[in-house]
Amino acid sequence: MNRTLAILCAALVVAAGSSAAAHAAASPSKSHDPCLTKPSKYQRMECEEYNSSAPGDEYFGRMKMSYLGINNTFHDVFVEAGPYTTNSNLINKVNFADEALRQWASRYPNDPQLARSYFLAIQVMKKIYTRPIQQEAWTYMHILVSKFPSTYFGRVMKADLAKGFTEHYFANAQLCPTPLPSGAPAPQNAPVATPSPTPKPGEPRVQIIDPPCVQPSPVPTPTAAPSNFPSPAATPAAAPSNSPSPAATHHP
Repeated sequence: MNRTLAILCAALVVAAGSSAAAHAAASPSKSHDPCLTKPSKYQRMECEEYNSSAPGDEYFGRMKMSYLGINNTFHDVFVEAGPYTTNSNLINKVNFADEALRQWASRYPNDPQLARSYFLAIQVMKKIYTRPIQQEAWTYMHILVSKFPSTYFGRVMKADLAKGFTEHYFANAQLCPTPLPSGAPAPQNAPVATPSPTPKPGEPRVQIIDPPCVQPSPVPTPTAAPSNFPSPAATPAAAPSNSPSPAATHHP
């Protein structure tokens, strides 16, 4: 009887040990996280940020840009753009840096340096008056506020959004009207610009700018095509006759 009881107790101990081992394998221990061994909260946060950061020698996008190259491109174009721009060369530079930023964010979504790059991207994109880039700026503003709300850049952007954001871009250029003849009366029903509608909740205001009209290209005056037929020859002068004239005939 005592032997049977001992065997049952041993079996229960083995089963309990197996269950604990299985539970430990199913839920990995937090002790594997090296940042948890840091003595202070600040050091743990610093460790997590370091582990989430992209290496300084890693490059992104078709132009193989580092995160410093991305930031420098946004800063340089911001200076070159002036108050606003639609310059295609500057837009291409921003697009290449934006492509690299997107790839960087997809590989290292928690990199704390992304907050600064998003902020610089927004500043330069506000100056590019094309609809796609204005909408990209609006998207990045919300990404910055939602992912990095406690950073300096997140707080500044939250305040900007509270004031409201207006997208600026140009409408398609129209042909200039045909000039009226001298003395003709001016048309009475001139077109009036339609004001931008009130934005829906969660959407930016929009200001569409009418660009200067484009002068139509002058229609070339048609010229007569050269004829393939030979021109008529000039009428030849009468050849002198060798026979004497009637007045010069001698009679015997």
